[in-house]
Amino acid sequence: MRRFTFIATIALIGGAVGPLIHAQEQETSPASPREQIAAAVQSYQEAFNGRDVEQLVSHWSPEGVYRNRQSGEEVVGHEALNLEFTTLFAQPDAPELKLVTESIDLVSPNVALESGTATVIRSSEQAFSTRYQVVFVQREGRWLIDRVSEDEAPLPRSSYEHLKPLEWLIGDWVEHDRDATIKISNRWTRNRNFISRTYHVREADEDVSSGLQIIGWDAADQQIRSWLFDSEGGVITGRWIKRDDLWVVHSLARLSDGQEGSFTSVFRPITADKYGWKKINRMINGNLLPNLDEVIVLRK
Repeated sequence: MRRFTFIATIALIGGAVGPLIHAQEQETSPASPREQIAAAVQSYQEAFNGRDVEQLVSHWSPEGVYRNRQSGEEVVGHEALNLEFTTLFAQPDAPELKLVTESIDLVSPNVALESGTATVIRSSEQAFSTRYQVVFVQREGRWLIDRVSEDEAPLPRSSYEHLKPLEWLIGDWVEHDRDATIKISNRWTRNRNFISRTYHVREADEDVSSGLQIIGWDAADQQIRSWLFDSEGGVITGRWIKRDDLWVVHSLARLSDGQEGSFTSVFRPITADKYGWKKINRMINGNLLPNLDEVIVLRK
């Protein structure tokens, strides 16, 4: 998999050089070598994701080499590259490629060094990135890939694997409770590190309350936590625990007037479009309050 990342990266950079050179001949002001390589990066990305083996291989020099710095493994020449791409694209879960150029340096009029980050994405795996360097050589008016090397690059961490059991919450929901209607919207944040929950409470055609809750993974305590901020200025922290088919949330609240309290919320998934929710063990400043009976929340 790692080797394929660099193979993808290498071909990517050379994929569009031919068309660019052809276009250059027709322009009054030819594109500079840096502009040609930068444009080729984007063009190759499209060619790679289009699974065009012939086009990819044609933009390597006949003796082009890809080398993995960590393993020392090398792929040399058109025949070996053709086999690598063909094998890669024959897989049912062939990857998509995203490339970001960080620098392009001209070593000489006919040699350039392009550096950047390549990200390979498979639907069945988490994406991973590598840092690469590509040496281009200009031969007969074309820039060809002569040598590529890469190192593994760390990706931003994601807590998705820990929060995935709560994925059933994602979406828009509505709860009708006596005279009030509560609308709830749950969304993943970037990299799926948090779940963002917003709610709006409406009574007698008037909005009376709203709030934002963030649910995330606490790596230090190895548990799911939440932080809720309501429109009245209150802050509620919670600890999420799965018990059989239920999700139990133990919460501590600090209200805007300084009062403190606690309660336990119980979420009971019923179907993909329905769950039950209730509050028990409610206390404010040491005083016990009545439990709130379970209500049914429906997906919109």
